[in-house]
Amino acid sequence: MAGTTLQPLLPAPRGPVSAAVCEAVVSAKATASLPDAPVADADPFGDDLQSALLVLYELHYRGFAEVSDDREWDPDLLTIRGRIEHRFLDALRDRIGQVPALDDQIDRLLADDPDDTGASGYLRDHGSWSQMQDYFVHRSIYQLKESDPYIWLVPRLRAWAKAGVVAVSFDEFGGGRGDHVHAELFRELLRAADLRPDYLAYVDQVPAEALAAANLPSVFALHRRWRGAAVGHFVGTEVSTGPGAKRLVDALDRLGAPGECRLFYSEHVLADAVHEQVLRHDVVAQLVEHDPTLADDIAFGIAALSTVEDDLSARLFASWNGASWDGAADQSPGAGAGDRG
Repeated sequence: MAGTTLQPLLPAPRGPVSAAVCEAVVSAKATASLPDAPVADADPFGDDLQSALLVLYELHYRGFAEVSDDREWDPDLLTIRGRIEHRFLDALRDRIGQVPALDDQIDRLLADDPDDTGASGYLRDHGSWSQMQDYFVHRSIYQLKESDPYIWLVPRLRAWAKAGVVAVSFDEFGGGRGDHVHAELFRELLRAADLRPDYLAYVDQVPAEALAAANLPSVFALHRRWRGAAVGHFVGTEVSTGPGAKRLVDALDRLGAPGECRLFYSEHVLADAVHEQVLRHDVVAQLVEHDPTLADDIAFGIAALSTVEDDLSARLFASWNGASWDGAADQSPGAGAGDRG
């Protein structure tokens, strides 16, 4: 059964929990086995739980070719999703420990380090084209729906905070132009890089760290309880993207990459500098002023974002220091990639 552009195929299970979830979303009769799924025994950051969580969240987005749309609000699926979410969030809290102060975290994100040792800094100074392709593949699970989760925030905010989230989202969704939607720009980037542009095309190839980075905004944004953390995740993403995008533009220039690859990141350099101001002053400041109890949750959202992104960077570095992803040929981007799209 072939997936479509709008509805991909279900991912392959990666363990007993994701196997039970995949079976249950296809057949209502299989939900009886969900209470026995060993959620408590699974690694909260591992392949099995993160794959199961992604499947359950995707029912609220594109869905799957084999799955009825009626399964989106099935109470048994929501119950196991809640169990997995609690396991994931509890593990994040344990790892983060004392959450740094909100202003300190934002200031740290704004302090761009020219000698950045993260993935974008490595790619700028040392990365090969195959490593850049590898980076695109790992980011594709999140980037092909980029700002979709944050739209769940809109009815949960008011006044300036609501207006600020909508203003930033308007840019993320192309400012009224379908071909400028950031997810569509990333699709064109994948085509130009000789990679598959379909939604979730690489979901079976990427590790748990890439799935966790894609799942985290949905963990927060789908729950009113975590609206503050969703705002924190949104702010952390927008504040950190601009400097990283500039490093990736430099990397792509050095590698002679296709223009479509460069366009996606150059679009973010200026846009996210503006977005940072809107989110920091119109959203965070106003939200905390009207409800000071949300400050800790906003700070937790930023810290959680940093945690899963650090995990993904570490996984990428481990791959690049050993065997690189085998789906990307180690060739220059001019060898056919620029002829696509």
